[in-house]
Amino acid sequence: MVLINPRLTDYFGISTPQAQLDFAIPFFNEDIPLYVDPFLLWASPSQQDQALHTAVINAFNQLGQVFLQGDQKKAVRTLVAASECDEVGLGASATRKGKRLGETKAHEILSLFKTIPQYGSAGFRHFEEIQFFIDGISKDRISDITCSFTKSFLVDYTIEQCRRHGIPLKDHTLPHVYDYRKNEFKPEGGVQLPFHPDTHAPLILVPKRWLRFGPWISYDDYFQGHCPQDDISHEADKLDRVDVLNFNRANYNVVDAYIREKERTFEDCKSDPLFAQIPVISARRKLAAIKKLPSGKNDNADREYEKMIGELFPSLLYPQLDFAAVQSRTDSGSLVRDLIFYNSQSDPFLKGLFDDYASKQLVFELKNVREVSRDHVNQLNGYMTDSLGKFGVLVTRNPLTAARKQRTIDLWSGQRRSIITLTDADVEQMVELFESKQRLPIDVIKKKYIEFRRDCPS
Repeated sequence: MVLINPRLTDYFGISTPQAQLDFAIPFFNEDIPLYVDPFLLWASPSQQDQALHTAVINAFNQLGQVFLQGDQKKAVRTLVAASECDEVGLGASATRKGKRLGETKAHEILSLFKTIPQYGSAGFRHFEEIQFFIDGISKDRISDITCSFTKSFLVDYTIEQCRRHGIPLKDHTLPHVYDYRKNEFKPEGGVQLPFHPDTHAPLILVPKRWLRFGPWISYDDYFQGHCPQDDISHEADKLDRVDVLNFNRANYNVVDAYIREKERTFEDCKSDPLFAQIPVISARRKLAAIKKLPSGKNDNADREYEKMIGELFPSLLYPQLDFAAVQSRTDSGSLVRDLIFYNSQSDPFLKGLFDDYASKQLVFELKNVREVSRDHVNQLNGYMTDSLGKFGVLVTRNPLTAARKQRTIDLWSGQRRSIITLTDADVEQMVELFESKQRLPIDVIKKKYIEFRRDCPS
């Protein structure tokens, strides 16, 4: 069965929604747009996380000592190996493939142990500080280095989570696993991990509590609120990043003061959710804007309708349905936009859709028209193939005419396909439930399905 934007759990038939899992569900074909922030390990109340942060810092500082003691090639080679961790699938890559540090950049980083006396004598407290002295150190690089040095723990964590949830494992050889006894990366064979179904590449799971959109200790935060820009240049608005990095190298105390401030306010550092619902007031505003939109295509009203529904529904239906993608397709010369959701089967209604209609994913087709035509119904019907199951939702402005309603009933009678319709009134009711929190917005879809089945012959 072909899935839209497939994830590990959905592919292997694990229907638990993201909100109920301890780890971030990896996608097969792209990265998760979040990053491991090592500061979260430092700030964690968990002794295990704190110990892992200590291990990461000790490993990084050990590279500095190796570099200072003259074996620069070994230190550089080890840092290059640590700089990428494709197995975790975090970041912004559309292919789950990253690029390691070059040896020149790795040498530049390790040279900080020589050029800044405080690092040479006492080492780093947070290796993210390299952002303040070396150009081109991004948040995904910080994340990958952290994952590389904690890979042994993450492997054990992945195995435990997969066995708990019934995710298949197979043997792999990992080329770079850090050995804390020898202070180097070594290959490790016979490691049981989940895998990409096409490439069979190993996948490693990461706890959600470690993830942020950006590191707590960051260059941008430092530059905006703590960097003495006037001391560096009389034209602060034209200040170049290289100028700031050079200033920092000569004024370690300024960076150190910033780090101590970030440590002092550590309780404000929280992990970021993989999905955040929009506020109730935003949902109300989007509903009001939708109701004011004219039907049709004039002044791009159709695009605005699709955009606002696309922003509203993922929040209304979370966490019962995890959002998968906005899908665009052309059908009979008409551009059609759909919202695709993973079917978590998290309640009897969703489980029933999976059992009765083979719906691993649910499709919502968006139509900003005054009256749904026969072609519109046929378009959605044609899209309900084996890959998406035989249940679909038309999201449109007004109730179906008697003829169109009969067409949906005929499709159920002849092919056991179910198409229900959500109108402006239904969307308003969903927003009201979202606001009141007394019931779930997905209950409106349940109601519409029950009403549809009552109209169908038994």
